Amino acid sequence: MIEIRDGALSARIDPAHGNSVRSLKLGGEEFVWTGEPGALDGIPLLAPWANRIDGFEYRANGRKYVLNSALGNLRLDKLGQPIHGLLLFADAWRAVNQDGGAVTSRLEFWRQPEWMAQFPFAHAIEITHRIRAGALEIETATENLSAEPMPLCIGFHPYFRLPESSREAWNVHIAARDEVVLSENVVPTGERRPITLANPYPLRGAALDNVFTNLTGDAFVIKSPERQLEVRFGAKWSVAIVYSPAGGEFVCIEPMSALTNAFNLAHAGIESGLQSVAPGETWREMFSIRPSA
Repeated sequence: MIEIRDGALSARIDPAHGNSVRSLKLGGEEFVWTGEPGALDGIPLLAPWANRIDGFEYRANGRKYVLNSALGNLRLDKLGQPIHGLLLFADAWRAVNQDGGAVTSRLEFWRQPEWMAQFPFAHAIEITHRIRAGALEIETATENLSAEPMPLCIGFHPYFRLPESSREAWNVHIAARDEVVLSENVVPTGERRPITLANPYPLRGAALDNVFTNLTGDAFVIKSPERQLEVRFGAKWSVAIVYSPAGGEFVCIEPMSALTNAFNLAHAGIESGLQSVAPGETWREMFSIRPSA
């Protein structure tokens, strides 16, 4: 576990647990939710695809690729769809640069045959966690080592909590203009509509598992009477998912580089926001998290 700190704000990152943020504290108060061992929690990276693929086939650069469930490295949702990529609990991350307020860790995806068998685009990922000016910044750099363009549909799945209060007292400000319509298997249909949710949206008695686009550039905000947390996306995070199930004690505000199922949506001619990294190039973007009392 690696700890970084600047003043009253500190974070703990575990390179052996998917390089996930396991704690974010301001003045000793915790703003990241973690559950039972083996649970999806903290702030993990979703790659080489974020959220769901609508089956065991996906398209890239005009070709069909087939996922191999026999390798045992796929996570499936309740409908049996591959979800959240391959790296949630990866232990191959290595810290390559560190000081008191920042750490950069690297994962060389191309070295792992069982990952390359599922997503055969050689690449490496570096994530820098940095605390400065009262915020945790998480910068991701994806370097394409392949001989052809690499489709990019990655994201993060941060689990946030507010100290000293129940989720039932929280509101969420959604910094987007449009909501993405989802099918029965929770993947985009291609339809979008203006947001009709109250903004801010009170969580008392409610649940969210919604996909948003046409982001405003403002911060997403989780607020209670005593505390608040702001999440601000860089421009290349063009999609946001807000997830907060009834009965939970967290809110997930998820930056995504494209829509859920973007590989197959793009192949079908549906606008997905799918990005591409040219051979030898590096895609880079950041989001920030600012807790306050």
